[in-house]
Amino acid sequence: MTETMWFSFCLGRVDHERIQAVGPDRAASEWLLRCGALVRYQGFEKWQQDYNGLPTGPLGKYRIEAINATESCIMYRGFDYLDGLEHVKEIQLRKCIYIQDECLQRLSETKNLQKSLLQLKIISCGNVTDKGVLALHKLMNLEYLYLSDLPGIRQKEKTVHVLQQALPNLELELDLD
Repeated sequence: MTETMWFSFCLGRVDHERIQAVGPDRAASEWLLRCGALVRYQGFEKWQQDYNGLPTGPLGKYRIEAINATESCIMYRGFDYLDGLEHVKEIQLRKCIYIQDECLQRLSETKNLQKSLLQLKIISCGNVTDKGVLALHKLMNLEYLYLSDLPGIRQKEKTVHVLQQALPNLELELDLD
């Protein structure tokens, strides 16, 4: 698949019929891999990176536990694919040029992720500002948040204070200078 085709898929509409047909984890895997991200399934150590090598099996057998979206083209429009994911514990957003505040707000409003997400890393995503990071306060079970190389963070102390107040058990690691 060419880079243009991958990008077109990432821009396309969410296929709700596909989600119904193959289940949320399979549909999300397809979207994430086509956009250049990696997924790791519950009970597996290896990252899935090849769209054509997606495992087959009964509906619900492969549940996404981790997402590594390094240099992927994921964007807000496809975040509906994440709605049905119930087992995602960690997400890394690194060098994602289409990730912006609205994406983080959407992520934090996803009910299943509010329950399951434990670790989040946001690194070198130039469109993320304090507003997007502050929205993460809704991820009530979040244990670890790593923020690095985010030039849009302008009120670091205030943002950190608000997050620590909302999530007192959160381990917050910063590399924002």
